[in-house]
Amino acid sequence: MQLVKLFNDPLFAAGRRAFIGKSGILLSATAVALMAGREGLAADAKGGSASVADDVRILNTALGAEHQAIAAYQVGAESGLLEKPVLGLAVQFQSQHKEHVDLLAKTISKLGGKPVAALQKYSFPTDKLKSQADVLRFAAGLEQGAVSAYLGAVPAFHNRDLSKAAASILGDEAMHWAILRQALGDNPVPSAFVS
Repeated sequence: MQLVKLFNDPLFAAGRRAFIGKSGILLSATAVALMAGREGLAADAKGGSASVADDVRILNTALGAEHQAIAAYQVGAESGLLEKPVLGLAVQFQSQHKEHVDLLAKTISKLGGKPVAALQKYSFPTDKLKSQADVLRFAAGLEQGAVSAYLGAVPAFHNRDLSKAAASILGDEAMHWAILRQALGDNPVPSAFVS
């Protein structure tokens, strides 16, 4: 119920629309730069093909995590434990992870790499998911892990446009994590810094 109150709060809704609008512009501009073509991306990468290979490896790691997130939200959606407004939010978050997958896979291909595929089966602790709160806590833990992973990836890219795109995805993951924490009754932003 706290989640419903949060999403219906006019101040939250206005701030969310403003942030999504701004971050959508950032991601769109970055996506255009990333999708400009393999030659442009490869030319911008410092250090040649080894640098591009490093970037592809980082992107594939992120892609694998995004595939896992999609599968996890599917488990939550199919669990029968999520109430209607929370279920809608889970589906929305899953849809955003699918957008991340599309962008990452296209970028990997443009760089000459082969995007990793989703696993046939993931090992999730489904036996421990007995309530909506359990599902939310599980999802929040995955989102927290995604924030940390993207935080580590941002400075590791040789191509700085890839860093910008990863930072944009990091922002989306951080919003997911904060909203899930709020839904659980936890402090949505427990620290001034994430790690």
